[in-house]
Amino acid sequence: MSQHPDPRHAERDDEEVTPVVAEGVDDDAVESNRRLYTGWQWLLFAAIAIAYSSFHLISLNLYPMETWSFRIVHICGALILGYGLYAGTRFADEGRARSPAWLGWLSYALLIPAGYALFQVFMMQSAMNDGAMRIAPEVEAFHYGYPLMLATAAAIVLSWSFRQYRNRLSPADLVLMVCAVASAGYLLVMFNSPLRASTGTPFAPMGISYAAIAGAALILELTRRVAGLALVIIASIFLIYVFAGPYLPGFLGYPGLSVGRFFSQVYTDAGVLGPTTAVSSTYIILFIIFAAFLQASKVGDYFVNFAFAAAGRARGGPAKVSIFASGLMGMINGTSAGNVVSTGSLTIPLMKKVGYPGRSAGAIEAAASTGGQIMPPIMGAGAFIMAEVTGIPYTEIAVAALIPAILYFLSIYCMVDFEAARKGMRGMRKDEIPLFSKLVKQVYLFAPIIILIAALFMGYSVIRAGTLATASAAMVSWISPYKMGPRAILKALQLAGTMAIQIIAVCACAGLIVGVIALTGVGARFSSLLLGLAGVSQLLALFFAMCISILLGMGMPTTAAYAVAASVVAPGLIEIGIQPLVAHFFVFYFAVVSAITPPVALASYAAAGISGDNAMGTSVASFKIGLAAFIVPFMFFYSPAMLMEGSWLQILRVGVTATLGIVLLSATVQSWFFGPVKQWQRLVMLVGALCMIYGGIVTDVAGLAIGAALLLMQRGRHGGGTPRTATSS
Repeated sequence: MSQHPDPRHAERDDEEVTPVVAEGVDDDAVESNRRLYTGWQWLLFAAIAIAYSSFHLISLNLYPMETWSFRIVHICGALILGYGLYAGTRFADEGRARSPAWLGWLSYALLIPAGYALFQVFMMQSAMNDGAMRIAPEVEAFHYGYPLMLATAAAIVLSWSFRQYRNRLSPADLVLMVCAVASAGYLLVMFNSPLRASTGTPFAPMGISYAAIAGAALILELTRRVAGLALVIIASIFLIYVFAGPYLPGFLGYPGLSVGRFFSQVYTDAGVLGPTTAVSSTYIILFIIFAAFLQASKVGDYFVNFAFAAAGRARGGPAKVSIFASGLMGMINGTSAGNVVSTGSLTIPLMKKVGYPGRSAGAIEAAASTGGQIMPPIMGAGAFIMAEVTGIPYTEIAVAALIPAILYFLSIYCMVDFEAARKGMRGMRKDEIPLFSKLVKQVYLFAPIIILIAALFMGYSVIRAGTLATASAAMVSWISPYKMGPRAILKALQLAGTMAIQIIAVCACAGLIVGVIALTGVGARFSSLLLGLAGVSQLLALFFAMCISILLGMGMPTTAAYAVAASVVAPGLIEIGIQPLVAHFFVFYFAVVSAITPPVALASYAAAGISGDNAMGTSVASFKIGLAAFIVPFMFFYSPAMLMEGSWLQILRVGVTATLGIVLLSATVQSWFFGPVKQWQRLVMLVGALCMIYGGIVTDVAGLAIGAALLLMQRGRHGGGTPRTATSS
């Protein structure tokens, strides 16, 4: 479409045009397998979700629990809510017949062994209170373990085929909820007794292994329902490795672990209850509650409208809106695909309207939404796990992420701007966007995020800062059009409980993988492999680490991708001499961009679903637009000043030259600077970009010289960069 309105627009210039106003960005997305209850069932599960969120707020701020017990309850609550809200198969309402009655009765029959196992937990608790030192092995096996594992396995299989109406709970899932309580109940009893010290030894009660096997199966099945098969398959491969490893050749082989030894230890802080669950039960759940309060007060709508008002009139306006809105929303929801769905449903159709092909529109939204994961201060859940694993304060991680995040979003902005200039796209008209003067009057809606940042840098703990920000979100709403009264606060707590299910299941599943890595020592052997590669070339070792990080992250949520890669890849990078912060950021970046890396790119697939274009084509296009994210991590290695490691002079020099290098790189990809770029100029431009991105003084000077020469050449030939031809939409 031309920069000048075509006749069709001219005919409408005098008509009143309704401006584009974001509405519903904050609405909770309903997945295809989510149940929609009515009546007393809706009230019941709403109450459970509210109680679950409130439990975390109270435990984190007022009445702390013993650490392992808190994490067990945290996972158990997510399992109960998850199996209550997410079905294991499609619903009967979707043109399919309801399953035969006998399948339902068979499911109800499984309540007998599940309920019996739960009853035995109470009996064991009573016996331990009466002074028993341990439970008889035959009681643990025949009266608890075997009934629990039978009920869990059979109910999972039945849930795959039992079709129920969308507003009703499947009896198989009711059985799984009881099994979750029975598994967690036994672990709570045993881990609060002297027997806790025996985990991982021949003296550990087999009951711990039975509870852990059932618990692991429940976690894997819930992860399949809320996050897809990718993470479940990877976790299953790691679990198979535990018992197949002794028979494998080379560096993969290890002495082996028995079923009892492994499972008695994997459901401790060496695995499921380790760093990933530690973070999901504290920082992540708290920031999900914060996000839910922001959503309930319609702050997400305001963020998107603010972005429209600020950037909508620039050329290719909706694409630039997508960049700003997705960056802001990414700080709230912390998931790439979720970000695409919330903001992309509005921005992608508008991008197509001003002339972007469907593929480009979807790719821009996917790349921008993925960048929300690396945008301080919240940076998705992965940054909290990084703080937990490395021991580096979260505020330092947020500061270190600042320059890379700016470079990433600058790269996308330049890609969008150069494409808009090359195709002669217009921006949105003044009457198509919200009034900036009106939105400025509500700028106080940014206060919760400002309070969060200020509290963190004033030295408050992450938990205290998150709690203050959550409270401020409710208070700020009292002077906005969407006031939060008691009902809205309860709605926010309910929304938080529902939103938390996916990330908690993913973190618990990642904990299984981390447990395998820790207990089998495969991570250390992988580190030795990287060390050997580094002896040949450090760049080769980094490239190999990049490939493994992306491979581990394909099809997985960012949190799980980073947690696994941090256990497998980061220790090896540290061993070859890379600073811990640089090594973990390297892994974190590639775990994030796996969402836009073909062939399995979740964010790109979500965007393709909205744009109507081919999923694989969209993922390739988003890979091209997010190209800077694949180069920036190597910049960490060659210039640690990128992560604020060094003097202010070094940081300033590297930041400025890297910025110029990113602009040149974007111009190279889009074949446009101040006008069309010839092939030989693109080659020279690429050399100049890489010189400045490399970060050395000599290469910076060379890159600046190339950039200046190209700038003068382009300015002299094309002036201000007005495109020669304008393509119509």
